Amino acid sequence: MIRLLLILLCVLSGFSLFGQNKQLLYNFDDLPQSLMNNPGAETSFDMHVGFPLLSQVHVSGGSSGVSFYDIFQTGSGTINTRIREAIRSMSNRDFFVANQQLELLFLGWRDQKRRYYTAGIYQELDAFAYFPKDLAVLAYEGNKNYIGKTFHFSDAAFTAEVLNVFHIGFTNYYSEDFNYGFRGKIYSGVFNANSLNNRGSFTTVRNPANPNVYRHYMSRLDVLVQTAGWANLIDSENVTGLKTMEELGQRAFFGGNLGLGFDMGFTYYWSDQYRVTGSILDIGFVHNSKNVENYRYYGTYQTDGIELLFPGGNSPSYWDEWEDDLDRHLKDETLTNSYITWRPIKVNASVDYGFSENTEPCNCHKPMGRRRYYNHLGLQFFAMKRPRGINYATTLSFDKSFSDNFRGKVTYTADSFSFSNIGLLLSGKIYNFNVYLAADNLLDYTNLAKARNASVQFGMQLIFNRE
Repeated sequence: MIRLLLILLCVLSGFSLFGQNKQLLYNFDDLPQSLMNNPGAETSFDMHVGFPLLSQVHVSGGSSGVSFYDIFQTGSGTINTRIREAIRSMSNRDFFVANQQLELLFLGWRDQKRRYYTAGIYQELDAFAYFPKDLAVLAYEGNKNYIGKTFHFSDAAFTAEVLNVFHIGFTNYYSEDFNYGFRGKIYSGVFNANSLNNRGSFTTVRNPANPNVYRHYMSRLDVLVQTAGWANLIDSENVTGLKTMEELGQRAFFGGNLGLGFDMGFTYYWSDQYRVTGSILDIGFVHNSKNVENYRYYGTYQTDGIELLFPGGNSPSYWDEWEDDLDRHLKDETLTNSYITWRPIKVNASVDYGFSENTEPCNCHKPMGRRRYYNHLGLQFFAMKRPRGINYATTLSFDKSFSDNFRGKVTYTADSFSFSNIGLLLSGKIYNFNVYLAADNLLDYTNLAKARNASVQFGMQLIFNRE
């Protein structure tokens, strides 16, 4: 069973659709979704109305240490050998991530003072897990070849949540060269599970009194898994598909665990051609107090060997006695105390250079007197807080306007997954109807099994300008 779970983990890492870096949408001021990455971004329109459930569909994710191809390729030993090599090649800093976002509603409008307001709702799933190196080695290979090695339970760490986000914000043009924006958020949690800051170790040594007998130590074990929104769905005897959907729907619309957050950002023109931007997103938390069930396993244990006794004759019930001994030393508890989870903070910063001036008349509401350019070269930096540190990404981009109705963007990104991530965004408009499609890691699309990360997003909406 343990080997099967490890294989599934490797398979899922190949199929999972990095996290939340939306470098293709960042600074793309023809699209309202750019404001979701920087509340202080420019907008070249006066109003937008997103099609419900279709204005943005985003799926992304990957694995920093292994791909589907690494496990299931042919002509390179057995699958067990490849799994063993993959486990040995990864460290406890490697991770798996999956993120999905769906805009349920998104609209925006400009007032008479040229401030641009936005409001909407989006649903998000975010799952992140570090590779439990020590536990994977122990589970897959056992401790036979690791006498004296200490296996640490702290390697196990993961977070997962599903929530709805209700938001309202504005972008204010402070001057010809500078504008800023803020967005407030209410989180309505549907589900949360996490296990962080675990402690304890497992060590096997030879018994000094008898070298043929091994002594096993389980030292200061303390493992805690916190869940919210899960217990009542699995414990109820009368749970049906319809009732489950009703329950999840209520949680998504303020019936779940609630939290607060905010975003902020700015755009500053150093000159007509040079632009600097930055944003901080998801500074917030969720207070998990409803449907909470936490599982804790802790204690210290020592034993000298495990004898394999088979039924027959008057053999003692060895396994029952061993289980009782474990229960006396290692305790398990189910708790219902509330807990707080912090949202993963994201930071964006960029600088870009515009060239090939667009001298065509324009009724778009950019800063007064600002020159426009068909082409932009940009450098963007992205960072995201995770339990054991910060994940980084750096992007080079080329953004080109082919006409007032058609625009594209090409990016090259280096991050924790690869140094060969090429992305492409295309956006077109027919009258007031806009549609866009974005995808990255295009070089691996000929063989997705080799991809360690992928991201796809698309959407459609109505965009209006004042005459």
